Amino acid sequence: MLELSGIVKTKLATALLAIPLLLPLGARAQEQPTWHHGLSLVGELKYPPGFQRFDYVNPDAPKGGDVRLSQTGTFDTFNPLLEKGEAAVGLSLVFDTLMKPADDEISTAYGLLAESVSFPDDVSSATFRLRKEAKWSDGKPVTPEDVAFSFEKGKELNPLYQSYYKHVVAAEKTGEREVTFRFDEKNNRELPHILGQLLIVPKHWWEAPGPDGKPRDITRTTLEPVIGSGPYRIASFSAGSTIRYERRDDYWGADLNVNVGQNNFGSITYTFFGDSGVEFEAFRAGDVDFWRETQARRWATGYDFPAVKEGHIKREQVPFRATGVMQALVPNMRRKPFDDERVREALNYALDFEELNRTVFFNQYTRVDSYFFLTELASTGLPQGLELEILNEVKDKIPPEVFTTPYANSVGGTPQNARDNLRKAIALLKEAGFELKGNRMVNVATGRPFSFEILLSSPMLERVVLPYAQNLKRIGIEASVRTVDPSQYTNRERAFDYDMTWEVWGQTLSPGNEQEDFWGSTSAARQGSRNYAGIADPGVDALINRVIFAKDRETLVAATKALDRVLLAHHYVVPLYYPRAANIAYRDTIDRPAELPKYAIGFPDIWWWTAAAKQ
Repeated sequence: MLELSGIVKTKLATALLAIPLLLPLGARAQEQPTWHHGLSLVGELKYPPGFQRFDYVNPDAPKGGDVRLSQTGTFDTFNPLLEKGEAAVGLSLVFDTLMKPADDEISTAYGLLAESVSFPDDVSSATFRLRKEAKWSDGKPVTPEDVAFSFEKGKELNPLYQSYYKHVVAAEKTGEREVTFRFDEKNNRELPHILGQLLIVPKHWWEAPGPDGKPRDITRTTLEPVIGSGPYRIASFSAGSTIRYERRDDYWGADLNVNVGQNNFGSITYTFFGDSGVEFEAFRAGDVDFWRETQARRWATGYDFPAVKEGHIKREQVPFRATGVMQALVPNMRRKPFDDERVREALNYALDFEELNRTVFFNQYTRVDSYFFLTELASTGLPQGLELEILNEVKDKIPPEVFTTPYANSVGGTPQNARDNLRKAIALLKEAGFELKGNRMVNVATGRPFSFEILLSSPMLERVVLPYAQNLKRIGIEASVRTVDPSQYTNRERAFDYDMTWEVWGQTLSPGNEQEDFWGSTSAARQGSRNYAGIADPGVDALINRVIFAKDRETLVAATKALDRVLLAHHYVVPLYYPRAANIAYRDTIDRPAELPKYAIGFPDIWWWTAAAKQ
């Protein structure tokens, strides 16, 4: 399951990530439904009914102060549901969801807007009971009509919602404070949980006239500050440049157990930059308070400025514990010759990760070798046990090598290894109908040289892609590199308008319905999906269903490993690299609990402004 958001990329992210559901023991279909204060995947909930707070927060965290953050890119809309334009970062601060995850558990969620949830034994529907105290920032109550409106408009306007909630066919008011979602299939146990992630917007506000007297239109972008039920409001902004969120003193949920010790900053201000280098200079200069470092060279050599030496900036590495990832160069199989598996495999042999890691990354990174890298869900060795049983069920639909040959990336790092890898690439291309003529790789049937464009969203990525293009040139392939602005990149990405591009898929420890959007046949032609490679394969589809309908944790892990193994065997992407920990730096004006939650950094939710304690 993923976190939608970004808002949908952060919205329902980041970890952009998500969590399927294990129904609480003892749930039975009955005339009087059983109401649950939370949902869990891997057994009993940690926190019982009526719990006081999450263990990882500081209940005495001071309130106040302004934390200054940064973002590369721009924004042109505050509409949180529409997948058009560039939604402002931080919009999730304005809106509450039905339920809220606990960052010290793998797969749980507890009531936020909804005080409880119920479902029949066959999971053919789910009913959420809203808190009677839940209110919008204008004082009006949050209603079942708001929830149904949010669901319906989200599915209508956003391809991610359409995929993620594909099996949720209706939302209707079934009580004064109750809303029921109907499913078109049974026993998809993740559905109640991912509905808890649904971001709720106010129907009455969107259907009322705006300040200009004209009707508001949720199908369009808008820079009118939207209202929500969340802990912050949009206080001010400069279009595309800055946005300031201010904590609401009248927030209805301030004292809820799921909110104690959180939402501590008095305001959160984002400044937008067109260049990440300039953005980092703002952090160095003291204009930004928190920085997540993504450049290995800079982390190794770029923190010798006075604020670090004087102890005003702290640096930490926080291990990844609950987030898997596939970062890769992605050939678009909707275009030839990338529909040929041998061509895609050849492209992998041209990437010399070991040389890049030594010369560019200060040996800080590890080559990604799984679509669920850094988690227990990653396949290794040869399949055994339940994983092998699942693969045998689809034996006629998957590559035979998944049973005999563990996946392994090519290994470079030396001149000899590099030459050997390029020879293997040439041999694969020859099998696919290409040959070297002079210094050009040519399609034998058409006589056309093999050339393509690699589309990037940031100049920072060119440090990796340009050496890759040089390696391709050594075997006669002309790969041009084109970096475009964020808006143009977003539009081309949504329309699958690229030969090859750079993508990152985030995964949690509980994959589910979002896998259809990543790799399923139904998403291959749907613009706006995250099936960037254009995968449409019956074996992959069958394994995605095994993941979604896994009856327990053991089956989920085995089915996910099987899916991972088959995706790797098809060589859909050229795997890149990833760190094993998040590198963060922050000024001494902000602080955090002594122990971070096991599965998150918790920023900015559980952090606070240090000077506020002295006021």
